[in-house]
Order: sequence, then structure tokens, then C-alpha cells
Amino acid sequence: MADRTESSIDIAAKPGEVLDVIADFESYPEWATEVKKVEVLTEEGDGWADQVQFTLDAGAIKDTYVLDYEWDVKKNGTGVVSWGLVEATVLKAMNGSYTLAAKGKDATTVTYRLAVDVKIPMLGMLKRKAEKVIIDTALKELKKRVEG
Repeated sequence: MADRTESSIDIAAKPGEVLDVIADFESYPEWATEVKKVEVLTEEGDGWADQVQFTLDAGAIKDTYVLDYEWDVKKNGTGVVSWGLVEATVLKAMNGSYTLAAKGKDATTVTYRLAVDVKIPMLGMLKRKAEKVIIDTALKELKKRVEG
């Protein structure tokens, strides 16, 4: 599972604005088409979600899973939001991150990294393709939501 897929996009908003959308998990079903339901299970004392349960329907992959989040971000919104899989039915592993970097005064470069493994046998090539589709869709939908 060492292989991972990565892609970046520029969003016409400050990092803090992008981070606010990423952190608003309950709104994901409104803009992330594959996400059908989200529930924040636990929060850290600082108000950031710690564990979040997702119900996903991404065609070939349908699952309900829990991710554990780490928030290594500054007050201005730059930094890294990363996650790892706690439990799932179909997924064996899902590790990923958003890296937010300021680009100029009012823009943000978001880099999304993702590595997914499933319990059913799947060719590595198909897995990477699925990761690429997930990442590209997520970045485009995030950009659309933030710039909306």
C-alpha cells in the first residue's frame, strides 16, 4: 500500500476559507457527490473533528467507514489535514491528506494525497485509477464549493 496518488489545484480563496470548507464535514453531502452521509463522532478540545464516519457510494466502492483526523494547521489555514482509516467494511486502508499553501494574497494551492486499499482483490493499476478519480473529483468539487 506504499503507493499513493497525488494531485493539486489552485483555489481563488485564502487558506483559512478553504480549511473552513474541509472542516465542515456535515456539509460534505451537499457538494461531495460520492459522500451520502457524514457524522462527526468525536472532537478534540480545540473544536477540530477527531473521528468522522462517512457513508460513501463511489460506484465500484460502497462503504461506511470511520477516519481519524490530525490537524497540523496554522491560524491562517496553511498546513496539513491528514487522516487514517479506523474501521470499514470494504476498505482495508485509506490514508490521505490535504496540504494547504498560500499562493499570493488571495489564493490557495491544495494538494491532495491518497492511498486506498480494499479487502477484495483489485489490480494495483485499477486501485490507482480509482484513487485518481476520487482525488480529481474531490479537488474540483472543493474548488467549486469554496469559490461558489
